[in-house]
Amino acid sequence: MDRKHHWAWDHFSSGRLSKAQLKAHFQHEYAVYVRDFPVFLARILGKNPPPSVRHMLAENIYEEETGGLSLGQSHPELFLTMMEGLGFSRKEFEHDRLVPTARAYRGWLDKMSRHRHWVVAAATFTVFVEGSVKDRQELRVISKKNHVKNLDSIVDRHPLVRYHGVSPKHMGLIRAHQLVEAGHRHDAYDMVVNYTPPALRPLVLAGVTKSLALWLNYRDAVAKVCGIPKPS
Repeated sequence: MDRKHHWAWDHFSSGRLSKAQLKAHFQHEYAVYVRDFPVFLARILGKNPPPSVRHMLAENIYEEETGGLSLGQSHPELFLTMMEGLGFSRKEFEHDRLVPTARAYRGWLDKMSRHRHWVVAAATFTVFVEGSVKDRQELRVISKKNHVKNLDSIVDRHPLVRYHGVSPKHMGLIRAHQLVEAGHRHDAYDMVVNYTPPALRPLVLAGVTKSLALWLNYRDAVAKVCGIPKPS
């Protein structure tokens, strides 16, 4: 996870890109994992992990699919609302037009969500896909209980609000993430670290490592579609 950082991220988190460039980025993110993330988690739950893990997965699925722990709307729905705030219609997200490396990454996610060992699948989705390069830092400083201060300030500082004029009222996805993400990060590491037997550790590490390689290739291709030159 310390390596889950892409060289083009600074372009997406600043005002350097046009809305047309951002659209290609967000269309890919939606089709590759945002839209179907609850389905991926449900497949893992269907592998019948231990009861405490089932509880953690069920809570995550419930939030992703209904927003029942935060704002009362599914995260894919909140994503589309955010896109409307950016000036895009929902129809622009109905059809998948993925570059080949994005299809390869999405295919990998489908495969891993059905992995015969639930903990290998859980590592891929709850640790890698949901996580970021900031995981190590955040796990040190946040508790599992969510005590979010200055939520409005966090939303106001988001790049889409600061640089692209999106109204904070369209930023429910960011609010929901802030309200539930601390618990999800702790759950992710709890279930993977505490339930991976020694014999499966190489499989878990191999799965996350390949996920990183495919993700980096996917993000390289999206950056190219967006016209972002790769540093030499």
